[in-house]
Amino acid sequence: MHTVRRLTLGTGAVILCAVMVTSCSGNTTASGTSTPHPGGTLTLAGVGDVDFLDPTAGYNTDTHTEERAWTRQLFSYPASTDTNTVDTPVADVASVVPTEQNGGITDGGNTYTIHLRDGVMWNSTPPRPVTAQDFVRSFKRMCNPVAPVGAPGYFTSTIQGMASYCAAESKIPGTAAGIAAYINGQDISGVTAPDSKTIVFKLTHPTADFLDIIAEPFASAVPVEYLDYVPNSPEFDAHLLSDGPYQITKYTPGSQIVLDRNSAWTAGSDPIRKAYVDKIVINQGQTQQAVQQQIQAGTTDMGWDVVVPTPDLPGLTGDPNLSINSSAAVSYAAFNQQSPNENSAMKNLQVRQAVEYAIDKTAIAQTLGGSKIAQPASQILAKGDVGFQPFNLYPTDGDRGDPQKAKQLLAAAGYPNGLTLKLLFPNTQSNPQTAQLIQADLQAAGITVQMISATQTDFTVHYISDPSSSQRGTWDIALLFWVPDWFGINGRAVLQPMTDGTNYGPNSVDYGDYNSPITNNLIEQALSLPSSQESQVANLWQQASMQTMRDAALVPLANVDVPLYKSSRLQNPVYLPINENFDITNVWLNG
Repeated sequence: MHTVRRLTLGTGAVILCAVMVTSCSGNTTASGTSTPHPGGTLTLAGVGDVDFLDPTAGYNTDTHTEERAWTRQLFSYPASTDTNTVDTPVADVASVVPTEQNGGITDGGNTYTIHLRDGVMWNSTPPRPVTAQDFVRSFKRMCNPVAPVGAPGYFTSTIQGMASYCAAESKIPGTAAGIAAYINGQDISGVTAPDSKTIVFKLTHPTADFLDIIAEPFASAVPVEYLDYVPNSPEFDAHLLSDGPYQITKYTPGSQIVLDRNSAWTAGSDPIRKAYVDKIVINQGQTQQAVQQQIQAGTTDMGWDVVVPTPDLPGLTGDPNLSINSSAAVSYAAFNQQSPNENSAMKNLQVRQAVEYAIDKTAIAQTLGGSKIAQPASQILAKGDVGFQPFNLYPTDGDRGDPQKAKQLLAAAGYPNGLTLKLLFPNTQSNPQTAQLIQADLQAAGITVQMISATQTDFTVHYISDPSSSQRGTWDIALLFWVPDWFGINGRAVLQPMTDGTNYGPNSVDYGDYNSPITNNLIEQALSLPSSQESQVANLWQQASMQTMRDAALVPLANVDVPLYKSSRLQNPVYLPINENFDITNVWLNG
């Protein structure tokens, strides 16, 4: 389930009931123990590790799951079984949601003035209040050259001065001293703190989804101490501070994360996190099947970066501890258009189109869970995303692929005898099986496939998020999984980041460096309209989606739902769509 927003294993999005169970994830517990039971140790288990402990750079859904416990944002999403509620940002460290009526939004929607609530504290020695300057520092740190924010376009395209600030920051020395000197010496014109309790954002234009953007964990408060360390370094990881209900007390990469209570946190300062359990332990380095067995045995309470193994699903039908969470997420394959392999074959449209036709998506959907969990996809937008309309530019009989059509396109592209491509995939969950299916499909079309298996961390940090790796041609095709960062008017959280070649660089999620002036223009138009013109906005996103497929920018494989299983003692497992998992700050344990 581990997705880098969002990527690879994950599934999940909107809370809807599914045919395999009789209730939705949140409602399962509503009929169980109604009285919270504080105390105990919540145990999670999974395969991989976080991509970054640093909230500025962390972009995996499992990373966001643990960040929920120890980081805080101005706004966040509440735990709720109501779809509209769970998808709407509420005040977190902010005291209220700004509106035109309360004076928080002024200047025709171009200025947001946000006030901080009292009582939010860092677990420093001694504890001290979280300030508006801590949030300003978060934005000033986003484009550091070592571990920058995962979706820079969200911020550079909406906040005044952010683009020029980031362009310069990305070129500074990647040392703690160099980064600190830049941050302390340079300001973002559109992010200011007139006092310790007020932060003001000046926007480039009215932005309907701005609260969603700054509700991202990227925009978590950042203490001044973080400037003493190189981002994402072992020294940084060893000196984390918390303003949430828990604090990381142990981190063994690839093995375990332990979170204990943060004594500086008070329930009255946090309207979102109830923090019922005393301790949270995340065990890593296991297999998907082993995790499922542990949860069923009651020695583990819930998964970390895994979902229920596909072969186990039929036997769990009707089990009250199973929930299927309907999804707006998509499994897909990215093309590395930077790759020099085979005379830069990935830059050739007909080669990419050949791959589109070659793949048997029905077989992949079966591997991902079968028809009750997964359906073949023909575009990145999914039901629930604004602008979704069904279309398929590369149809094959039963979505089973067409190797002959693929061979014809390869010949027309100048590869009548085929070519060799490198397929990169994480060694977690169903990715190896999916990779094997794609290898067989491409070989049937005349493409020899070299398989590259990587751990989740290596896959994210050392391959797809590293432009130098792409430019060296270490991979040609990569298996990924995309989960929207938010819902509703969310084209900015789906198509823009993965297709915006203007923001290609370290930690960008346009992994293949797709850059189309036509697509960019459509997206720019969609982002320039207010939410009141939703029909026009939807039409522009639909056109952008179709253009990405005309360009064969990537290969949509399947839309996949989220099957989650919990232990019998785990209560109130409310599903958070943005994390693809239960909210660990609002569960409690019986027994």
